Amino acid sequence: MSRELNFEHILTPAGIERHRRLSIDGDGRITAIEAAVPGAAFDGWLALPGMPSAHSHAFQHGLAGYGEARRGQDSFWSWRDSMYRLAAGLDPDTLYELCWHTYREMLAAGYTSVAEFHYLHRRSDGARATECVDAVIRAATDAGIRQSFIPVFYQRGGFDAPAEPAQARFLHRDAEDFLTLVAMYQRHCRGVAAHSLRAVPADMIEDMVLGAAELLGPAAPVHLHIAEQPGEVADCVAATGRRPVELLAETVELGPHWSLVHATHTNDAERELIRASGATVVLCPLTEGYLGDGLFPAAEFAAEGGRIALGSDSNVRIDAVEELRWLEYGQRLSTGRRGCFANAEGLGAALWGRLAAGGAAPLGLPVGALQVGSYADVVTVDAGAMLFAGCDGPHAVLDALITAGDGRAIDQVWVGGRRHVPLEGGEFGPALRRIMAPGEGA
Repeated sequence: MSRELNFEHILTPAGIERHRRLSIDGDGRITAIEAAVPGAAFDGWLALPGMPSAHSHAFQHGLAGYGEARRGQDSFWSWRDSMYRLAAGLDPDTLYELCWHTYREMLAAGYTSVAEFHYLHRRSDGARATECVDAVIRAATDAGIRQSFIPVFYQRGGFDAPAEPAQARFLHRDAEDFLTLVAMYQRHCRGVAAHSLRAVPADMIEDMVLGAAELLGPAAPVHLHIAEQPGEVADCVAATGRRPVELLAETVELGPHWSLVHATHTNDAERELIRASGATVVLCPLTEGYLGDGLFPAAEFAAEGGRIALGSDSNVRIDAVEELRWLEYGQRLSTGRRGCFANAEGLGAALWGRLAAGGAAPLGLPVGALQVGSYADVVTVDAGAMLFAGCDGPHAVLDALITAGDGRAIDQVWVGGRRHVPLEGGEFGPALRRIMAPGEGA
């Protein structure tokens, strides 16, 4: 059944356009963008493409409030203890509730699609099971968000280390074992991931890529955490004689279907390899700040033709607007320049449009742009908010949104042209407190 949405302003790949009507087919895709009928009621004042989250661990939303007490020289590596405790204690029912709430919060905060980087594959005792996979997929369906399910291959604990007991829920024996899971969930998988070079030997990544191409097609997305921490880079060099991106590029053929998550501590030569391949760097500014990862030179990389996308990652704080502000402000702090992602018309439209469009390749879906053929995943900005009282048009509104607003300025959400209605329900707090209590869990 076809339907229409009318907006006073919309952000398209060509810029902000006025008085436009979206025609939407039964599959939720935009079939035409035309002038709105004179006198027609508008469904919103300013429509933006819904932001894709190109990298998400939905279950980590449960870490809010944990892992912040000082424990010696705290770092990313000690933070993992809290994450492992949470992962070990989740059962399928609690995981479903936690992910459902995470996805509902994503929708309210401007995200309309998500690449779920999922690695809770087994029961808490390490026994093979699929209930947790089912729970995450069902949570997205019930929440109403568009999900690209990306199962994650995890095989060892480090370059020269076996897996730790706390990682038992994540593991597959080898690429063949992992691809059995991919085949089981072929209908849901948009792509595959290797957790990282430290967690999967390079030759097994190559086997995974070849097997996934047979199951899902050669253009299916492939994701990988890479060069997130200096220690990871040093360990890679010590174990292989190569920096992470160099090792990966020697092992597989990088291309536009690859998404490299974080890439924080890559050097100039590695970033050039990424740019030349057409791969996307997925940046997660709030999580990278939360974990103390560091800053990727995103503005320079993008200016030189590099492709970037946005991920909500740990989901401890879920807000697409704030992610974008951290992205821009991080570049300002590291370069001493303002307007790092701005164009002559301002910052907000250029920044939102670039990062939304960048999410299409990692998700393997036509999302992130209001254009014919893409899904009608739309969010609107509340022009009546006090924040925008002094703004004289949509460009000023978007500049104010990025520099001074947050997700509360998103007032309406459509996924595939169907309006999202906020819902309440579910309770996972007591279960999380039990899991994370001292002496319990992993």
